[in-house]
Formats: sequence, structure tokens, C-alpha cells
Amino acid sequence: MRDAELRGDELVLDVGAGDGRLTAELARAAARVVAVELDPRLAASLRGRWPNVEVVEGDAREVELPREPFRVVANLPFHGTTEILRRLLDDPRVPLARADLVVEWGVAVKRGLPWPSSVNSVVWAAWYSVEVTRRLPRSAFVPQPSVDAGVLVLTRRERSLVPVRRAVEYRRFVARGFRRGGRCGSLPRDLDAHEWAALFLASRARSSSARARL
Repeated sequence: MRDAELRGDELVLDVGAGDGRLTAELARAAARVVAVELDPRLAASLRGRWPNVEVVEGDAREVELPREPFRVVANLPFHGTTEILRRLLDDPRVPLARADLVVEWGVAVKRGLPWPSSVNSVVWAAWYSVEVTRRLPRSAFVPQPSVDAGVLVLTRRERSLVPVRRAVEYRRFVARGFRRGGRCGSLPRDLDAHEWAALFLASRARSSSARARL
């Protein structure tokens, strides 16, 4: 919570709120909190405990996201991490400002390192900077999981690497590049998000130039 540096005027999403341990802290630090919990019993136990907390019973991979700028501070369910990340990050039009997420350590490392890259990491990094800020031992959790966790922080870039309007086109470009493999000695996973974005923009510029000549 201290590392997240919440301001008092922010809307915060707590994904996988559980018994409300983190929700309680968010309620003290944020103006409004939306606590998403799939388990009906746990969701019912959260309702009415804090005046500034809205409890949403549902699957975090499917619930409607806020239409105004918001943040996410959450301990993500390990079994659904990638799907939840895709829900939050795939569409850059979603007004997510920053996400501070507790995830499985292996996921934190995979997403936080620039190499080897993956389709999702490359695409998400066009609009968000990514870093791993700390490692959390499994002994810090109750109940204790089988693996350590890490804190993954994604912050929206002031200047995106690819225009938002090109998001769908960019994902197709990156996915196609990974399928085709490397050329000129470089494998797709060896290129970071900045290099992928530069390749995409250069390819679009060449296409526009060719159309103009026609």
C-alpha cells in the first residue's frame, strides 16, 4: 500500500478481494474502491463494511471496467492471472492509469523483464511501462501458496510507443512476427517493446508511401 502511493481522490479496483484484508486498507487510502469477488459468500461479507466501497460479485475476467480513470491494487488469483491481465491491458482505451499487482513470482519475472519477450508483453508495453518492485516469500501469505510472489507495477506511459487507434493492428503485427520467427539473425523474443514498435511504425510508413505512389 505504501509503495502504491495512492492519492485520496482516486478510484481503485481491488480484484479478487477475498476476505477484505487489502480492501480495508484501500478504503482508508482512496476516495472510492470497487472490490471484485467471485465467491458469493465472501462478496456478501464485504458489503456494507465501508461507505466508499462498492462490492461487485463476479468474475474479474468478465466484469465491466470503469469508464473513468482508475487504478488497480490487488492480489490477483494466481490461476487466472494472464486472463485478468488481458482484461485490463489488451485494450489501451480502457482508462487504467496504473496497476500494482501481487502475482506469482514466475509471472512477475516473465512480464517484468524485456527479454525474452512475448506477444502479450510486447503489446502491453506499447502503452505501459512495467517493473517488478519486490519479491514476497510464500510465508507472507495465509493460506500459504506453493510459490513465492512478486509485485508487478504497470504504469501508463505519458507518450505511448504506438498510437492507441492502432492497437488491434499492432497486436496482429506482433503475433504474425512471432509466428514467422526471426529474420536477419534476430528472433522475435530478442526484440524489446521499443524495437517492435519501431518496426511496426516503419512498416506502416512504407505501406503508406507505397499507396501514395500508386
